[in-house]
Amino acid sequence: MERKIVIATMNDHKVREIKSLIGDRYNVLTQDYFSIPSVPETGTTFEENALIKANQVAEKTDLLTLADDSGLEVDLLNGEPGIYSSRYAGPNATDDENNQKLIKELESYKGEKMTARFHSVIAIVEPSQNKQRIFHGTWEGRIKLDQKGKNGFGYDPLFYIDDLGATAAELTELQKNRLSHRASAMRAAINYLVRKTEYVK
Repeated sequence: MERKIVIATMNDHKVREIKSLIGDRYNVLTQDYFSIPSVPETGTTFEENALIKANQVAEKTDLLTLADDSGLEVDLLNGEPGIYSSRYAGPNATDDENNQKLIKELESYKGEKMTARFHSVIAIVEPSQNKQRIFHGTWEGRIKLDQKGKNGFGYDPLFYIDDLGATAAELTELQKNRLSHRASAMRAAINYLVRKTEYVK
């Protein structure tokens, strides 16, 4: 029987990244395939938002559903932008607008080490088994106020990894899919899915 999984996101970048991590283990569908509109992120944590999205899409499709909620946590900003990462500069902000706002917020800290991390939470909901699971992944680095690199999306051009001497936006897709917060969370999620294939519709 064909194994199907629905990705609960409207973000094409995330869909592409998650699809490449899942590979050919499942027939990967998106909520757009079912004409499901964007699910409001009304939670106060990554976990809550991931579960809200996964549960709503699973309810409408009755299929195994995976949702990711992720963002950037900057220590000097007490964890901001956090759950507001995709809308830091406003509800319909572009990646560049969010990056510019972050740069502005951190300008007064020039000269200090701006430690930060990307944090990803993957929620998997199995309607047929009435089960839900949560998986975490983090990626440690720091913020450099000069944007570099053309790959990736979001805050990648500002997120610098000392061990690599590069920003996330300067890495290849292969490198990012090995090292990133989402890759870490997805590895744990995929390990779970591989063990649970008998439950997949």
